[in-house]
Amino acid sequence: MEIIGWSIIVVCFIIGFIGLVYPIIPSVIFILGGFLLYGVFFSFADLPWWFWLIEVLFVILLFGADMMANAFGVKKYGGSKAGIWGSTIGLLVGPFIIPIAGILIGPFLGAIIAELVFARTSLKQAIKTGFGSVIGFLTSIVTKGTVQIVMIVIFVLVV
Repeated sequence: MEIIGWSIIVVCFIIGFIGLVYPIIPSVIFILGGFLLYGVFFSFADLPWWFWLIEVLFVILLFGADMMANAFGVKKYGGSKAGIWGSTIGLLVGPFIIPIAGILIGPFLGAIIAELVFARTSLKQAIKTGFGSVIGFLTSIVTKGTVQIVMIVIFVLVV
């Protein structure tokens, strides 16, 4: 039973990292789920209150970082709120329309289309905003990945 428990926990962690590049998967929820499954399979007593406090703060940080990184990338390159929305929609839809490459093409095209149609910016500015959305997404992946690694390292050290 111990092998099954650890296997499921590790699968949750792996899905959490897959969620970094497939934003439809709530990555941090799977990491947190791995911690909860440890408590169910083994013991919640092994995980002190300060562990849960730190992990919940990281969860809040990750949700905030996810939203802010995309907005920051678009805004830094002169994009509007329409560009942020277009980028977000493209990020969610892109991987389904164009597997693998859609992860980067989706937010790029989404930001460009939204800037051209709703914000009425020039093509040059719209493309600049599209690049900003991709840079924001890539920055988000690195940031969230680092925080998720720290969360798992803390878990391993506590356990």
